[in-house]
Amino acid sequence: MRIIPSIRSLLFALLMLAMSAASFAQVSISISFAPPALPVYEQPLCPGEGYLWTPGYWAYANDFDDYYWVPGTWVMAPEVGFLWTPGYWGWGGNGFVFYDGYWGPTVGFYGGISYGYGYFGQGYEGGRWQNGQFYYNRSVSNVNITNIHNVYNTTVINNTTVNHISYNGGNGGINARPRPEEEAAAREKHIPPVAVQTQHVQAARANPELRASANQGKPPVAATPKPGAFNDRAVVPAKEAGAPYKPAGNRAAVPPSANTPAAHPENNAARPDRAESNRPPTAQPNNQPDRQPAAQPNNRPESIRPATPQPNNRPDPNRNEPVQRSQTPPPIERSRPQRTPPPAEMRPAAPEPQRPQPAAQTPGEKKPQDEQPKRDEKPPQ
Repeated sequence: MRIIPSIRSLLFALLMLAMSAASFAQVSISISFAPPALPVYEQPLCPGEGYLWTPGYWAYANDFDDYYWVPGTWVMAPEVGFLWTPGYWGWGGNGFVFYDGYWGPTVGFYGGISYGYGYFGQGYEGGRWQNGQFYYNRSVSNVNITNIHNVYNTTVINNTTVNHISYNGGNGGINARPRPEEEAAAREKHIPPVAVQTQHVQAARANPELRASANQGKPPVAATPKPGAFNDRAVVPAKEAGAPYKPAGNRAAVPPSANTPAAHPENNAARPDRAESNRPPTAQPNNQPDRQPAAQPNNRPESIRPATPQPNNRPDPNRNEPVQRSQTPPPIERSRPQRTPPPAEMRPAAPEPQRPQPAAQTPGEKKPQDEQPKRDEKPPQ
């Protein structure tokens, strides 16, 4: 009976070991668009002996469908003699797959990505283990020799092309394949990222400023002196983006939809409507008597009588007829004041049709004069 539980526990241990090995070897996620380029930044000062540099990289989150920057940081090695193999993005045929980093005695394959500061695509040139202590290469690593004495100076000849591409394979990616020693390193004893590294990634994910859509490939926190120290004085911001940021196609349609309200032609069409509504007050047809009589000819003589120089003469009723005849142009002029608001132009037009009135009225005036002598002749009879 005791043999069965022991077998079960052994199988469970093997299963957990296999799951742990797969967990840090590859993240089961596939993204259709490539990560942004690696930003340009400086390496912060090493905080003390035993810390190894882990470069920054772009991670991905499904909840907000965007890449976010995980700042580079100095991490204490989990075991003496272990080195860090950075994670990398690689094209998997139908999308980009992320291969997580790990600790091991030999640096394995990390996609040929040039992360800088010792990680130039193959191996690590920032330092080495010697007699149980880690020695830093001063030509690559930023260390203070007053606090750290395990240093050496070796010039590194970088044979790879310096660029900021952050993924392997696919369209525009790094064309690199693992070497035999790197394939052998993948089969060695590994340790997944330690707890402080996991917390570091979670803190970066929770920071909206580290998302690619927010920083346009230039994160405000590019590197930290220790994991999770995002508010430390030694935090290093990115100098510039590694390349112009190009958002994914599924998110490229968002800026036009946000700009469409400012491009409505209706806003421009509303201005003429406001101008037309302001024209009637300027023209003021109720204050100008010359315009109203044109629509009401029966009331026109009353408004003209006070303006005529001969109010007491009998020909006043006869003058109404030519005045009505001279009103033919005002309907035409009525449409003009809508374009020219000044009412002064309409007033001088009123006396002009009145000048020919005496000439038209002379025949009417002679008739009453001829009739008067005839009336005078009757009394003598």
